[in-house]
Amino acid sequence: MTEELVVLLDGAGRAVGTAPKARVHHSDTPLHLAFSLHVFSGGGEVLLTRRARTKATFPAVWTNTACGHPGPGEEVGAAAVRRAGQELGLEVTAPRLVLPRFSYRAEMGGIVENELCPVLVASVPRDVVLQPDPAEVDRTRWAPWDEVVDGVRSGGLALSPWARLQVVELARLGPDPSTWPAADPDLLPPAARAGQRHRD
Repeated sequence: MTEELVVLLDGAGRAVGTAPKARVHHSDTPLHLAFSLHVFSGGGEVLLTRRARTKATFPAVWTNTACGHPGPGEEVGAAAVRRAGQELGLEVTAPRLVLPRFSYRAEMGGIVENELCPVLVASVPRDVVLQPDPAEVDRTRWAPWDEVVDGVRSGGLALSPWARLQVVELARLGPDPSTWPAADPDLLPPAARAGQRHRD
């Protein structure tokens, strides 16, 4: 199996190299490119997942639907589609970019996440069959979006650091996820925009 690489970034979001995903996260994790995906049902519920207990970072923590790292030259939307399939057996089409400039840094147990992490959303039927990869996800649940927002704002809902921050920013786009506007892809970090070059 080919070793999975992540794209390393400078402070302006330009690619400066690559590193093996398996070795990039440690106490001094370099800034790198990632993405987060939030999947919604037509009824306004969001699909939350709990990270597997064997994950190197933030194990057994509830979070958004899927996260991952675009490979070198890979468009963030294509990476989100790929990762949803790998983690959940979930077929996602046409994910919509909504937070092109989201970034965060978080630490747990001496391991740091340090990412420029554009956020995308997608919709699937509520009764879709999920097939989680136990190495990635150990539980899933649908939750009403307004309850997630209220839970994050009140501190009553425990989510990963990045998911909490994203929920707050997404809530500013309006109460109905289906009406959130697509963001301009030119606002993506330069390294992520590289994946847009061959689009019409």
